[in-house]
Parts: sequence; structure tokens; C-alpha cells
Amino acid sequence: MRNLLVGDRIEINRIKDEDLNYIEYWLSSVDFLRKYDYIPAVPYSKKSLKDYIDYFESTNERYIFAIRDKDNNNIIGVTGFDEIVWSSNTAVFFIGIGDKNYIGKGLGKEALSLMLDFGFNELNFHRIQLNVISYNIPAIKLYESIGFIKEGVLREAVYRDFKWYDLYCYGILQKEWK
Repeated sequence: MRNLLVGDRIEINRIKDEDLNYIEYWLSSVDFLRKYDYIPAVPYSKKSLKDYIDYFESTNERYIFAIRDKDNNNIIGVTGFDEIVWSSNTAVFFIGIGDKNYIGKGLGKEALSLMLDFGFNELNFHRIQLNVISYNIPAIKLYESIGFIKEGVLREAVYRDFKWYDLYCYGILQKEWK
């Protein structure tokens, strides 16, 4: 049997209580938040973070996981699926590498590959989709390199620093995944 959610350099597993301080730090960083999500970059408090994690763990319509360095088991980011519609076998994917020491080293790609494998081969999703802000060029290159197809544009959907940005919609089907 394959060892799901374990890669060469990372592994993906549940979020532990001791991870919350790291995640709170990332979710207090406007720079992180502006790439992680398209909602306003409002830093999370410890209580709102706990509520956020509890929200994900309260149903099988969304999952959130820790991305960990395999060598030291430290959390370096978060990933998961949201808005799962089991009747259509679809989900919205998200990822954020919060530890700046791990950005630009290919770990996001490894995590994305592990999550697509998990989503398509374990959860039996037919389609996985995501949204990305047009200024997040590294994320766009990653998604396209792994096979996501740009399916639409929500024109001027995100307002940041007195400027409007497009929100790109990407998707990948199970049959398109290698």
C-alpha cells in the first residue's frame, strides 16, 4: 500500500495544538494573507484561529491539514479542501506556505501533488478547483505547471492598495491528473 500524504521532503497530516502559534503568526502577516486568500487581509486572533480550525473539523465538507518538514516534523504551511460537494465529487483546493524559510524550494509543488493524489485517488474527486489573485504569479506558474487549466476570470474582483485585480479560476479533472 502507498503511504498517502508523504512525499520526499514533506508530509501532510492533522493540525496539532502546538501548531496554532505558528499558524497564528502567519495569519497575522498581511503579506501571507494577501497571497493566501482574496478576502480582506485582516489578521486572526488566537480565538478566531481556533474557531477557523474548528469550522474545518466540524464537517466532512472541508478538510484542513498541516504541511510538515519530514526531517524535523515542524509545520511549514497549511493546505486542504473546502466547499466539497460530494454529489458532484468536487472540491476547492487551498494552500499556503507560511514559513518563509521554505518558500521557493518546490515544497508547495510537492504538497500540491500529494493533495491532488489524495483528492483524486482516495477521496475520489472528479474535479478540483481553486482561485488565485492575478498578482500571485508564482502560484499561477505552480498551478499551471501541475496541470490546472485557467477556466475563467472574475474581472476586478479583488481590491488591494487602491487598485483592482482579477481573480482567476482554475480547475483540473481527475482524468487530467497524471
